[in-house]
Amino acid sequence: MKIISLGARKILNSNGNWTVEAEVETGEGVFKASVPSGTSKGKYEAVEIAPERAVENIERIIVPKLKGKEIGDQKEIDHFLIKLDGTENKSKLGANAILAVSIACLRAGAVAKKIPLYSYISQICRGRASANLPMACFNILNGGVHGGNDLDIQEFMIIPQMGSFRENLKIGAEIYQTLKKILEKKFGKSAANLGDEGGFAPPLNKTKDALELIMKAIKSAGYSEKVKIGLDCAASEFFSQGKYNFEGEKVTAEELLKFYQGLLKKYPILFFEDPFEQDDWQSWKSFRYKLQTTNYKLFVVGDDLTVTNPQRIKQAYKKKACSAVIIKPNQIGTVTETIEAAKLAKEFEWKIIV
Repeated sequence: MKIISLGARKILNSNGNWTVEAEVETGEGVFKASVPSGTSKGKYEAVEIAPERAVENIERIIVPKLKGKEIGDQKEIDHFLIKLDGTENKSKLGANAILAVSIACLRAGAVAKKIPLYSYISQICRGRASANLPMACFNILNGGVHGGNDLDIQEFMIIPQMGSFRENLKIGAEIYQTLKKILEKKFGKSAANLGDEGGFAPPLNKTKDALELIMKAIKSAGYSEKVKIGLDCAASEFFSQGKYNFEGEKVTAEELLKFYQGLLKKYPILFFEDPFEQDDWQSWKSFRYKLQTTNYKLFVVGDDLTVTNPQRIKQAYKKKACSAVIIKPNQIGTVTETIEAAKLAKEFEWKIIV
């Protein structure tokens, strides 16, 4: 099955910002893919360029080279796009341009093989034929660059611990609505305004105050002991000149670590994501060692640290910096490299969050 035509356009994303959509036509139909864009980004991510330039690069550079090629070998298509770009960070064509085309080709490939998309991805991964629904994480309260308030922690998540996805979804939705009522009662209607990630963004400036409200919502909804909490600290966002500007003070990495230890003693925290700056390797290693020796179920998660990049993931593994990883295709720029990153994390026996 060959590519008959390709195209690209600008579209609006869920935040009302412009992004890129690519379109691939084969004998089986037309397949589209659009690309997300993160608000807070790791400095080692593949380069996202302006949507206008990305569209131009697809139509002027990628289309003439990719038109007529066979659909069905995702690795071959992605390696062709990587070579066409010719840079380590995809700064020539733009990771957003390359990824939009990569995903559109992936969807076309699944239809060409007459299998569901998830089965095609599993086939590319050489994984098992069966598929399981993941454990759900609900981002219910936002701070940092996502919140528009004075909370430094970027995301407060809940992770229901029941057996089925259906039950966990029900629990997550009920706690979310309960938290909304609690916030409105305490701060007024405006406290239920949403941050960039869909969580509430109340007028708070202390992590512990936010956690107390979440714990109250969990208890009020009737799910005490059935829900864990995850924190995306996004510490690179409040790191400056060797210190962490946290909750109105300049603190050292050791002081921040002790703060996290205090949270762990009081709240049912399952994971800390990006607890330190993305190049502060020693603090990551110390954090993992000190906390995981006392709480084996705690996960230290890399996002800005690892940026879905196989080389950064290998480095984090060697330095014993984390035990779980966020996987985001837009951080690396192709489906193939995303799968490679996930397979590597699995090889290291890390948890994977998508």
